[in-house]
Amino acid sequence: MAEIEIFQEEFPSLESYWRSIILFGQNVASYKFALAKSLLEIAPLGKNALTLEDLSEPFSRHLCEHIKNFPKQVTSGSSKFLDTCKAFNDGEISKDRLLAATSQMGFNNVIDAFHVVNKKDIPMRFYQKDYGRRNKKIVLTDNIFKLQTMKYFDDFTNETESRWNLVETAWELGISRNLLDVQYNEKDKILFVNDDFRRKTITSARDALNGYQKGKCFYCFDDITVNGSENLICDIDHFFPHTLQPMMKYINIDGVWNLVLSCQNCNRGGGGKFARVPAVKYLTRLHKRNEFLIKSHHPLRETIMAQTGASQSERIAFLRATDKNAVGLLIHRWGTVNKGMEVF
Repeated sequence: MAEIEIFQEEFPSLESYWRSIILFGQNVASYKFALAKSLLEIAPLGKNALTLEDLSEPFSRHLCEHIKNFPKQVTSGSSKFLDTCKAFNDGEISKDRLLAATSQMGFNNVIDAFHVVNKKDIPMRFYQKDYGRRNKKIVLTDNIFKLQTMKYFDDFTNETESRWNLVETAWELGISRNLLDVQYNEKDKILFVNDDFRRKTITSARDALNGYQKGKCFYCFDDITVNGSENLICDIDHFFPHTLQPMMKYINIDGVWNLVLSCQNCNRGGGGKFARVPAVKYLTRLHKRNEFLIKSHHPLRETIMAQTGASQSERIAFLRATDKNAVGLLIHRWGTVNKGMEVF
């Protein structure tokens, strides 16, 4: 079964299709992320027909912003278009020249490839290509406008940015040569790597994990958000409670494999989990979540495999042993009722 079918519910929702593009689309360049952020930025304006000139400003702006911190934005050796973006950042060319180059070279592959997931087009389109004789444009479909009416529309932009940050960090460090050892900082709620003994912040842990939970609490499937005030934003929960770390020094409780997003009520509300071990059904859910990340070739896959096992059987054994030891220490299990439809 293909990864996208494993990840999505039987009848994928609109937001599931969007997230599949960001999470499971092939990454040979970062253009997909720049186009996604541009579409999310433009959709609220209500304009449905966009020429390549219309797209050039936000598209090039997002790329130029990322190039400042991560010059490598493509897996190939060089890119004339990216060289132009770098030249603009260095003050060597004007904004008009950048936009002209973007319109001419920036969209050569990404317009056709955007809706491709697991080497096939998804059935849901967020725009249609309309390359006529006089000009080239895309026509936004109702789907992109419906997307912006969803409760936590702004989270899609954060998720795209987070995925982009992870991908370019993997490229910069050379993931085939250096496993991306992503670590979690509890105080700042961020994921980071140590590169040459220097801590490098990658992204918000909430943004990195939210897409795979489809904007739902890991435990009760209630809606969650990664933005907003402190009384609304979701918690980052240690599935196996952090209090176990001194007694289980042989594993990394702060590892990405053990981090899930929870609504505040499930984590620390009146009947919340606190320092109890989740029921066995949640252990199965945690395994499935970690396999999503691994099978989608997410940059976090290398870290999770290093922390829990190279093969699926090893990872299952690791979780079983950890669960057995956790229950032996903390005794009590915890569970709750679903507040929303089970979607992963």
